Amino acid sequence: MQRNVSEPKTEPQGQRRTLWQALARLEPYLKGLKLRWTFGLIAAIGAGVVALSIPQVLQVLVDTLLADGAQARSVWTAGGVILALGVLEAGLVYLRRFFVIPPASDAETSMRTRLFDKLQDLPASFHSAWGAGQLQSRAIADLNLLRRWFAFGSLMLITSVVSLVVGFVLMTTLSPLLAIVFLGAALPIMVIGPRFRQKFVHYSRASQDQAGDVATKVEESVHGIRVLKAFGRGDYALEGFSQEADELRDLEVSKARTLAKFLMAMVILPEGILGLCLLIGLWQVSNEATTGVSVGALAAFFATAAVLKGPIEGVGMMLGMTFTAKTAIDRHADVMDTTTDITSPAAPTVVPERGVLELVDVHFRYPDAKAGERDLIDGVSLQVQPGETMALVSATGGGTSTLLNLIPRLYEVTGGAIRIDGVDVRDFSLADLRSRIGIAFEDPILFSTSVKSNVLLGTSHLRDADDPQNPPRAAAPAEEELDDVMHRSLQISDAEFVAQLPQGVDTPVGEEGLSLSGGQRQRLALARAIAAAPSVLLLDDPLSALDVRTEEAVTGRLREVLDATTTLIVAHRPSTVALADRVALLEHGRVTDVGTHSELLDRSKAYREVMSASVRPVSTEEVLSYE
Repeated sequence: MQRNVSEPKTEPQGQRRTLWQALARLEPYLKGLKLRWTFGLIAAIGAGVVALSIPQVLQVLVDTLLADGAQARSVWTAGGVILALGVLEAGLVYLRRFFVIPPASDAETSMRTRLFDKLQDLPASFHSAWGAGQLQSRAIADLNLLRRWFAFGSLMLITSVVSLVVGFVLMTTLSPLLAIVFLGAALPIMVIGPRFRQKFVHYSRASQDQAGDVATKVEESVHGIRVLKAFGRGDYALEGFSQEADELRDLEVSKARTLAKFLMAMVILPEGILGLCLLIGLWQVSNEATTGVSVGALAAFFATAAVLKGPIEGVGMMLGMTFTAKTAIDRHADVMDTTTDITSPAAPTVVPERGVLELVDVHFRYPDAKAGERDLIDGVSLQVQPGETMALVSATGGGTSTLLNLIPRLYEVTGGAIRIDGVDVRDFSLADLRSRIGIAFEDPILFSTSVKSNVLLGTSHLRDADDPQNPPRAAAPAEEELDDVMHRSLQISDAEFVAQLPQGVDTPVGEEGLSLSGGQRQRLALARAIAAAPSVLLLDDPLSALDVRTEEAVTGRLREVLDATTTLIVAHRPSTVALADRVALLEHGRVTDVGTHSELLDRSKAYREVMSASVRPVSTEEVLSYE
């Protein structure tokens, strides 16, 4: 039965959320951490309240010194109380950090781990559409920002608000009139606050997205540095990067300018109001009998205002940090909310491995294909028997590589079905399906670890005996057996150059294996596919980077492996086609002919044209190398 599966659905980037909706997205990452955060908040608020209590001691001290019969011990007593309050405040600040920093780091680690896990689950179509720099900035910069906000910004915003409320109440007890005048500074801030939020959120989102684009430019240039140097296009790359960097600078400056204007208002308004309060306060002190405001009360009022200066400025800074954190949460949610239909079924099918591969009227088109265009894979039907090697041949861009990617569900078919051992690949768990399949891509990707780790990467199904979704085919082999698997795979792929590396199989290959030649990377990728011991082996023109002599050696050794493995191989060279028992010709998304290499040469003009186009001239050096 055929099934049509929709393409992955991605929530629109930059989806508008309220601040509370965004903060609610942190809930899954804060389980078990809220208690420590609450203790940290209590400590932070306590430190703020203690700081506000010091001016009250000053009031008592000043009024006592101005009273008749003042004694020196009053100064020492007040000094001791202030010292004790200072020590208490310092201790509370320490406790705030003690309680909050570990859970903040835990939340950051949890978010980063879940993001990485999500990226592993998302289909290849997602990674084709997103720049690597955008994902890196979300995984590193955004989550660092959220940790700082969770550990500092969120606490200090609440603490600043509480301090302002408590401070205003204390000011009211000292002089209700001065407190009301001081409160007048808040009215203009309430007017400019919403405008500040709207502009700051806009610039914050734009700058963080642009930072991702800049990171993508850096990554592309670093990975392509040899190409840029070879073509002398360093200046061209610099020009493009400079434009991206300039745009990021302009956005950051605009964001900083917006915050600076708001902070200026947050400082000027209270400072100006305090000047007015000083005049009114002096009048009240001069008429203490009627106003009830003493010199000590006026001193305490301004000391309280001095303590509140930090929270007043801090509210603006913390609001800016909060809105930036909201943007980081939105960007994180853009990825986490992306859904995919390429998932394991609730009740996966488990069958013995035989290696029967069937393609039944398979269709596929990329999500960005234009309406009315025919499918790239337009009804392919094919069957490969256990132990048989089938070559897929087409003109360049004919869809053979895409067809291979459909089998392990890197992309999902849009029509028809692919079956392994009689079971639709969508009915296997992804782990089980991909443990049955080995694949070597034409453009091999290696990881910045040792040769050994790269070659044995696909053997996890032999080792993860406790994975219920990926049961081992046999008892987990000993380390010595894995070493034998590795050395045999290296020998078959003619990767014996590994013995000449500085540390042998323990030699790090560098990022993406760029310390090796293209042919060496290709042979290691082939060894990785062989080491996995799959029942179905997919080879995407795996020998394209090899010279004729090396290709012949690898081809001869591959025959030993292919005799016992069902193999589908994309081939562009007659020498690679010669490995196959049968050849399938793919034209316009359909299999138009199947037969042996000799049979297709005899009866298919299209096949002869493809083969003749793929034959490359042999150099004199290669001819002499055979003599």
